[in-house]
Amino acid sequence: MERLQKVMAQAGVASRRKSEELIKQGRVKVNDETFTELGTKVSPQDRIEVDGVPLEREVPVYYLLYKPRGVISSVKDDRGRKVVTDYLPEVNERLFPIGRLDYDTSGLLLLTNDGSFANKLMHPRHKIDKVYIIKTRGLPQREHMKQLTKGMKVDGETLKAESANILSTDSKKNSAIVELTLHQGKNRQIRKMFDSLGVPVDKLKRERYGFLDLHGLNAGDFRPLKPHEVKQLRQLAEENVK
Repeated sequence: MERLQKVMAQAGVASRRKSEELIKQGRVKVNDETFTELGTKVSPQDRIEVDGVPLEREVPVYYLLYKPRGVISSVKDDRGRKVVTDYLPEVNERLFPIGRLDYDTSGLLLLTNDGSFANKLMHPRHKIDKVYIIKTRGLPQREHMKQLTKGMKVDGETLKAESANILSTDSKKNSAIVELTLHQGKNRQIRKMFDSLGVPVDKLKRERYGFLDLHGLNAGDFRPLKPHEVKQLRQLAEENVK
């Protein structure tokens, strides 16, 4: 059982707040009965109508995409740039990304039509490991890794990595490969942190999200999440939020 306004929002009728207004205005029926109370809960079997139009509820779907560089983490772009949903053209459900990866960042991105699931994963205290591989312009030092995990103030925000390790360095090319694990998800966080260290990011890729990885996928490929993976992600988010 889920709240009526939540089901309406998930079905794309309107935002949850606007759906609440529709309910209070008496414009919503459940099994031919008008409800104006916001606490009303419905099951998948209930028949819902808004202004006499039956509500079509989508089956929840969950996908993992290997996002290429040069793609917007959105469902549309007013500048005509490629967006992540362009890579799932045969999926009929209205998908949206869970979180985002910057335009120039590649890697693992989850998409769904399940708003409740997405909100759980994006909860500020979810503490799900997001592992990135970074190619730098310049040679970071061990002291830099300590700064990243200790936390740093950038543009008035405290940015922090859970772990940071230099995997390899190339003195001739003046570059290094760094593995970084985040729980935070601030806008352009990794690039800002490395810029503040004086070691800019050349390339950035998200390798893992929790227990999920990109094994067997090339840039632009996607696959549906398996039922046990969805269940594990729910459990992981719920455990970490407690």
